[in-house]
Amino acid sequence: MNAEYDIIIAGGLLLSVSESVGIIENPVIGIRDGRIDLIETMKTGAGHSYRAKETLDATDCLVMPGLINTHTHLPMVCFRGMADDLPLMEWLQNHIWPAEAKHVNREMVYAAATLAIAEMILSGTTTFCDAYFYESSVAKAALDSGMRGIVCQGFIDLPTPNDPSRITEVAERFIEKWQGKSPLLIPALACHAPYSCSPETLSSIKDVARKAHVPYTIHVSETKEEVSIIREQYGKLPVAYLRDLNVLDRRTIAVHCNWLEEAEMDILSAFDVTVSHNPESSLKLAAGIAPIPKLLQKGVTVGLGTDGTASNNDLDLFGEMDTAAKIHKVAEMDSTVMNARTVLNMTTIDGARVLGLDDRIGSIEVGKSADIIILDTNKPHWIPLFNPYSQLVYAASGADVVTSIIGGRMVMRDRKLLTMDLPMIMKEVRKIAAAIGKDFST
Repeated sequence: MNAEYDIIIAGGLLLSVSESVGIIENPVIGIRDGRIDLIETMKTGAGHSYRAKETLDATDCLVMPGLINTHTHLPMVCFRGMADDLPLMEWLQNHIWPAEAKHVNREMVYAAATLAIAEMILSGTTTFCDAYFYESSVAKAALDSGMRGIVCQGFIDLPTPNDPSRITEVAERFIEKWQGKSPLLIPALACHAPYSCSPETLSSIKDVARKAHVPYTIHVSETKEEVSIIREQYGKLPVAYLRDLNVLDRRTIAVHCNWLEEAEMDILSAFDVTVSHNPESSLKLAAGIAPIPKLLQKGVTVGLGTDGTASNNDLDLFGEMDTAAKIHKVAEMDSTVMNARTVLNMTTIDGARVLGLDDRIGSIEVGKSADIIILDTNKPHWIPLFNPYSQLVYAASGADVVTSIIGGRMVMRDRKLLTMDLPMIMKEVRKIAAAIGKDFST
């Protein structure tokens, strides 16, 4: 008699994103104690003999790893649609930063992060890397929702420089509070950018991250203007400047990287820095197009991110994949670059590598955490299905996701969220947005 599984997924098509497992038609997947314990192929018409507390029929569905959002600012859902169609610096300095200064608090961050997590689960994301302020509220929202997250406490020196000793204490306390709290949470640290943080802040925060063995994220070369600022102040390109501050290593995640020169790409590769590519945000802000094909050629690991909804304006990684694949074909005038499989990997196994979690998530393999999504393929835009990679990147949307499992726990089934009260969350965020809107309208 077989031991009982917590969840059995049976039928459909499995896209494992694993070289050893591959693509399996009519699979049976067993989940026990939060992990994938069984992957087999069912014989046609024979079914399976395994017992489980929950059984999911995946007929006419595609089963795959949950998507990984390598960079976002979840609480910024409260600023979605505010001050659109502006250049980045004007958008930040005249609209976003003033709104944040007045309205961002622990309660706002918790409510907004919860809504963002709901949006992500509904569109297939099972892991996020967030960078913001009051990040403990984001951590609490993730725990309450059953979401996997890298929660990065943010640091910025504008409008005035911070005391390095004070921010070091804040960083250490944050990591101490959340490290080991849950297998779904990893605390981390984020410096906003080289132009908005002093050399002392950049170095002291990285020192804390390095000692604690946690990720360190930073926006890098997002705009031409940023590159000019660093060159004028320090006489160096941004990546070289960060290298000389000793903040680059395997646990450094460089976000955007739109305006890199060849020598900077070589530095990122040499120091094993990973990159989070956020194409839709950069397109909307006219910030630039990152040289992702060249970075990949140099062996740099790249994941996809949405950035915050104030500059995207959604958290749907399926749309992000579609955009990422297409813009580079035009930028390079080469339809073969950024093929569908490469881009899908950026939201799965390569996204996991960016976050240092590829031993746990990013593919469906025995022993890995059960972070799994199921998509309904019985829809017009899924027919015919010749190549699942192409279909996922060029035709699918987050609305196709019907079931989400994170760490072996079902958080959505048949499009119904199981760990949160969505109407109540939306009502709360509407109240917060109404107060922000009054200021914005004036």
